[in-house]
Amino acid sequence: MSRLLGGTLERVCKAVLLLCLLHFLVAVILYFDVYAQHLAFFSRFSARGPAHALHPAASSSSSSSNCSRPNATASSSGLPEVPSALPGPTAPMLPPCPDSPPGLVGRLLIEFTSPMPLERVQRENPGVLMGGRYTPPDCTPAQTVAVIIPFRHREHHLRYWLHYLHPILRRQRLRYGVYVINQHGEDTFNRAKLLNVGFLEALKEDAAYDCFIFSDVDLVPMDDRNLYRCGDQPRHFAIAMDKFGFRLPYAGYFGGVSGLSKAQFLKINGFPNEYWGWGGEDDDIFNRISLTGMKISRPDIRIGRYRMIKHDRDKHNEPNPQRFTKIQNTKLTMKRDGIGSVRYQVLEVSRQPLFTNITVDIGRPPSWPPRG
Repeated sequence: MSRLLGGTLERVCKAVLLLCLLHFLVAVILYFDVYAQHLAFFSRFSARGPAHALHPAASSSSSSSNCSRPNATASSSGLPEVPSALPGPTAPMLPPCPDSPPGLVGRLLIEFTSPMPLERVQRENPGVLMGGRYTPPDCTPAQTVAVIIPFRHREHHLRYWLHYLHPILRRQRLRYGVYVINQHGEDTFNRAKLLNVGFLEALKEDAAYDCFIFSDVDLVPMDDRNLYRCGDQPRHFAIAMDKFGFRLPYAGYFGGVSGLSKAQFLKINGFPNEYWGWGGEDDDIFNRISLTGMKISRPDIRIGRYRMIKHDRDKHNEPNPQRFTKIQNTKLTMKRDGIGSVRYQVLEVSRQPLFTNITVDIGRPPSWPPRG
């Protein structure tokens, strides 16, 4: 009898223990459920309180909020949504352009006998924008290049230059613009002063230019691996012209086609403005570079080959009789004569499909005393 009573009591105790455990579990569940509800309530209250204090209009209903601004929506907190700083899908970031562009051809066949109408050149370069601007569609170039051409009465040469150079520059993956600086009138030609004008006018159009290529209109590279870029030192590109037997005429030669970064150009105070007529200004530029502690970099002579369009010397571009004296005095003149002292007047800016033409009045040369 006592055994039966003891077994029954044991079972009752176990049942009571299980019931207590079940009650405890239910209490814990209810506790956390109530806590979560209180937390959500106070979260909504804290979100609305500051919003109402800073934005009284937010206390109105969502419908009135939509009426205050066309196409506005209300957020779940009751505040109007702030528009994104970049509306719509953003364009994917393009990779940097390669140092060695993969589409280069190498040695090119250059000839100047086929007719070259501008309409043909324009059809050949559909990606070039008005004003002669181009940006690679598949990569981001490291530099923005302004190509500056001193010009007067060379329309025939310009068509060939555009025909050959635009495809070359596009294959080189350059972001560039072409500027033809046209000297107005029939006074003596001044190549270096026109290049100074081109530097300033290009920067007025686009302050992002950080590399400047200065090119004569009658010179075309024979190899597209001669990259029109700027480096740590001023660059001389046209080192082997056909008229010189594809050789550098002398060690200090810096004529034809050259390139300087914006910083390098300003360091030498730009180019001289006082070389009226043919010759001397490129040697003065070479002196400026040397006097400021920089050195000339050049491509391999097999790559830096150029063909020149044959022509007679231009009228009003006779040899400068003072060029040799001026070259000897570069150290004395470079600080006062340069980009900081250039004076000119822009007469017309015309953006053509393949280039920007800037016609300028650069004044007249001083009267030279008779020789002898």
